[in-house]
Amino acid sequence: MTDFRAEVFQNEYLHEGADTLDAVVTVTSTGGGASAAPDLGRNRVEIIVIDCSGSMNEDGGAKIRAARQATMAAIDTLADGTLFAVIAGVDGAYALYPAKAGEVARANPNTKAEAKGVVAQVRAKGGTAIGSWLLAAGGLFNTIPDSINHCILLTDGKNQSESDRVLNDAIASCVGLFQCDARGLGTDWNIDELRRVSSSLLGTVDIIPSPDQMEAEFRALTANAMTKQVGDVALRLWTPQGSQLQFVKQVAPTIDDLTAKAAPVNPLTNDYPLGAWSGDESRDYHIRIRIPVGAVGDERLGARVMLAVDGVEQPSALVRAIWTNDEALSTRINREVAHYTGQAELADAIADGLAARDAGDADGATLKLGKAVKLAHEAGNGDTVKLLEKVVDVEDPATGTVRLKRQVEQADAMALDVRSTRTVRVNKK
Repeated sequence: MTDFRAEVFQNEYLHEGADTLDAVVTVTSTGGGASAAPDLGRNRVEIIVIDCSGSMNEDGGAKIRAARQATMAAIDTLADGTLFAVIAGVDGAYALYPAKAGEVARANPNTKAEAKGVVAQVRAKGGTAIGSWLLAAGGLFNTIPDSINHCILLTDGKNQSESDRVLNDAIASCVGLFQCDARGLGTDWNIDELRRVSSSLLGTVDIIPSPDQMEAEFRALTANAMTKQVGDVALRLWTPQGSQLQFVKQVAPTIDDLTAKAAPVNPLTNDYPLGAWSGDESRDYHIRIRIPVGAVGDERLGARVMLAVDGVEQPSALVRAIWTNDEALSTRINREVAHYTGQAELADAIADGLAARDAGDADGATLKLGKAVKLAHEAGNGDTVKLLEKVVDVEDPATGTVRLKRQVEQADAMALDVRSTRTVRVNKK
């Protein structure tokens, strides 16, 4: 059985006249090893959507060969008993396995062998219509109620065979139905498109720079999906009358703004979807609340933090406010809040720096990417420092002194962009 708990980290002391509370909520699940079956007897459902458009024949067919191999590796990684299907994405979508549209198979040695045999024969032709691919996956997930649903979506190109509105409508129709990890192969795909997919569907987005890296990525994504034991977790926040929840953001392991995803429970309570969880996992969330100003010495409840696990409410933690004229108390910086505020600032600096670089603003790009180097260095975010070093020459990381590189591989710039929201956890002492 998977157990959940929520812990609140904040400085509850506000200076006289202040009206804003910041807190970091750490949500942790424990119990049931990675190989345990899902709670409540739920099925796990895995759907793999692979781009089979004509562009996958580029590089002498290396892309489609790698996609076939990666998909077969993912099938091998499925836990026995998992329901699964493979969909080919072109300017529409069609079932690869099982061959009959609208069906899924239960993973066992025989069905895995059959599926790999079909995938081994797939050929690339046609266009790219990601919205249609999502709708096809959603149609399959809809046939299996009360399940833990995960999708891997791979593309090497932009959504050229349908309008942006069609894609957005398809994404909206899939919200809450399944989680989707989206991967772009090479450098001809659109980061914004796949980021919309992954953010809306509570998944991840990343670049696979070359075909030979695809198999390991598919294995890792599938193995992680097989650890999920609870299908529907929400951060449930109650705020008192007169207070306003300004934002709710996941800040670890990645930054994702959940504010617009609020689902009302009652006039004072909203659920923020957190997706599926494994038996041993921890994530951090930054919440900001504006509350009516109190007098010095007043104490007020800013929010009640709860978890809704498969619809069942769990015990709460509290966000509090105490007004004081003691500056030593009100100016005390909470480590968790300060850390993740800096991580969000880092992601913004990278986005702004890359945008300036793309616009030909060398001075602006140097300033923003230098700031990013400084923030990443201070936070101990070594992975982000390494990504930045492929775009700028770092002269002094402590001060953020950098020079733009004259030649930058497109894959390196895209990797920095797409991974800019990855964070390092605060060191809990």
